[in-house]
Amino acid sequence: MTRRSRPARSVVAAAVLTLVVGAGTACGNGAEGERVLTVFAAASLTDVFTELEQRFERTHDDVDVRLHFAGSSRLAQQIAEGAPADVFASADVAPMRTLEREGLLDGAAEVFATNTVTIAVPRGNPAGITRLADLADPDVTVVVCAPAVPCGAAAQEVQRRSGVAVRPASEEADVRSVLTKVEVGEADAGLVYATDVAASDAVEEVAIPEAAEVVNGYPVAVPVTAEHPESARRFVELVLSDEGRRVFAEAGFGLPE
Repeated sequence: MTRRSRPARSVVAAAVLTLVVGAGTACGNGAEGERVLTVFAAASLTDVFTELEQRFERTHDDVDVRLHFAGSSRLAQQIAEGAPADVFASADVAPMRTLEREGLLDGAAEVFATNTVTIAVPRGNPAGITRLADLADPDVTVVVCAPAVPCGAAAQEVQRRSGVAVRPASEEADVRSVLTKVEVGEADAGLVYATDVAASDAVEEVAIPEAAEVVNGYPVAVPVTAEHPESARRFVELVLSDEGRRVFAEAGFGLPE
């Protein structure tokens, strides 16, 4: 699996809805003759979507892509409340289905990648974690995603299938917040996606065999709130293209058939 360095995030993941909406209003259409394309994406897509942003802007010099990363459930809620997202990419099908049921998607969502949960430990694995059961030790500090977000739901399902009950020190709003706590040594271990481990030079992976049975599909769609639906559809085409698939594969994502 290719290890990739982490670029700076385009937008703070914890931005509240009012800031997201306000930023879109304040930016308007960006520079003269330039369209601002607002992309809401799951935190685990930070690295790959930052790369896709750069590729898209190279071939669409009249478009300024603005990326907003956070937990998928939170992003879906923001869209349901009227946030002007042009593109939404979720880390699981459940948040997308919620928007679909409410009639908030402009066309069908399509799955473009898959991911699985794994254990991230600080480089050198100071706590000596070797398996999921080790995380049940009360002396081990573990962080996970909140159950409401896809990485948290997947982590709970993996624990259920493994017969292991982890009592986390904290439940974070998105998977990159979990990863950061492990990177800086605030936790002995964290349950993240395999691609998050691949994106960081500060952590190591301890694989979970049962995780292979719990696969998250990543769908992408254009919300009805899109201010630039044509540009949004072109961005989605890039995500689904062979070029996009290569980017996801290089980052360690699985690919749908």
